Amino acid sequence: MTSRLLGLVRDQVLAYLFGAGNAMDAFYIGFRIPNLMRDLFAEGAMSAAFVPTFTRRLTTQGRTQAWQLGNQLINALLLVTGLIVVAGIFFAPQLVALLAADFDDVPGKLALTTQLTRIMLPFLSLVAIAAVLMGMLNSLQQFFTPALSPAMFNLAMIASGFALVPVMPSLGLPPITGMALGALVGGFGQVLLQWPALHRAGFRYRPILDPRDRGLREVLRLMGPGTLGLAAVQINLLVNTVLATGEGTGAVSWLSYAFRLMYLPIGLFGVSIATAALPTLARQAARQAPDEMRRTVSSGLRLMLMLNVPATVGLVALAAPIVALIFERGNFTATDTAATAAALTFYAPGLLGYSAVKIAVPTFYALKDSRTPALVSVASVGLNVALNLVLVRFMGFRGLALGTSIAALLNAAALLVLLRRRFEGLEARRIAVAFVKIAVASAVMGWAALATERWLATFWTDPTTWQRAIGVGSAIGVGVVVLTAAARVLRIEEFNEARRRLMARLSTPRSTV
Repeated sequence: MTSRLLGLVRDQVLAYLFGAGNAMDAFYIGFRIPNLMRDLFAEGAMSAAFVPTFTRRLTTQGRTQAWQLGNQLINALLLVTGLIVVAGIFFAPQLVALLAADFDDVPGKLALTTQLTRIMLPFLSLVAIAAVLMGMLNSLQQFFTPALSPAMFNLAMIASGFALVPVMPSLGLPPITGMALGALVGGFGQVLLQWPALHRAGFRYRPILDPRDRGLREVLRLMGPGTLGLAAVQINLLVNTVLATGEGTGAVSWLSYAFRLMYLPIGLFGVSIATAALPTLARQAARQAPDEMRRTVSSGLRLMLMLNVPATVGLVALAAPIVALIFERGNFTATDTAATAAALTFYAPGLLGYSAVKIAVPTFYALKDSRTPALVSVASVGLNVALNLVLVRFMGFRGLALGTSIAALLNAAALLVLLRRRFEGLEARRIAVAFVKIAVASAVMGWAALATERWLATFWTDPTTWQRAIGVGSAIGVGVVVLTAAARVLRIEEFNEARRRLMARLSTPRSTV
């Protein structure tokens, strides 16, 4: 939660300093490639492929052999990502022209994007190392430190907005360059935060690399198609970004701001549930216990629905007030608020699809099946491209958000159907009943929240930040109360489970590792 909230503050700093203008568009395109790899490594293929293999070696052969596998993977990824970074820096002009050819219509915009891309590409190697460290800590049942490590990235970006951006012009560089340098500092921070925890657990870095190591080959074999299996959301976002470059200045930034807001619940709930469930699924798969895996997946999906269906409804109902409260200041105007809120409204329905994929894909990997999610992901990407090419003609940048949401939902549905066949059932009736109850409760909640916000808005014509905060905060508060009451009336057991887990977390002292 700390990491995600700091990410929100980071985006506030970006919006305040640069709004949704040409510099911000250039930054988002320049960071799209390394950020794509960050999302895939930190929250996707790396964990899904590495954690089960590392857990098996840790369980069967002990920590010494497990540390050896960790060292092998770190060095292999340093080699591969290092080559990608060098090639990317060399061919940056061609890469940027491929992604954002329409930027050439604005003087200096394409050159600025190329410069920022070259600065931020080394982030690839840093995030690869951080992801391996995260996987090892998760396998040791240590979740707090790796979950907090992205906070270092966000802190570095926030600090750069105040410390580096103002001095860039004196060095003959555009102000946005300071944010690009901050991204690199943040990458180092992600590694440095996790290293002491692993060192205390007994890990020591060794410059070894044996391509014949069975565990290393298994991880790399899973990561290939595994990356495709978890890549649908991120590749679809990349497609959106490319198409948005042709929708005029600001479109790339509006979609990026909206996606960040939509992705906040995924980071808080979807990724957290999947991360905690993965080691359990790996152990159950190793014991060949499909009934236990079925129950684990069902429980994870129902808990995800309880957390994310209300979040989806809330984002749709309060899109404009939320965007205005968070971003509308400095260089971020009311026009930017309206456009970003429109994108958020169409992104939000895909929230359930994104979160379900986070649970379904690692389950396939625990079963040593990376082919199925890879094929589904490829089909999802193709569907997203087709939808966006059609919808962008009628809805502009809004159509890009809607197409991505539809593709995400269908991607998740296909994975769950195939997973249901694999387990000969997935407690589908129980999940469906829970979904209907949660959807009804969330609809009532959304109506109450929207009515509250609109009623309070009648008391001021030009609201200040504090007045907006009162309006949004009151609407959310009323919504939570109504959701709680509706959950009691409908006897939603997942609501009680989510509340019990939250209260247990809040009442239990947390260690620092």
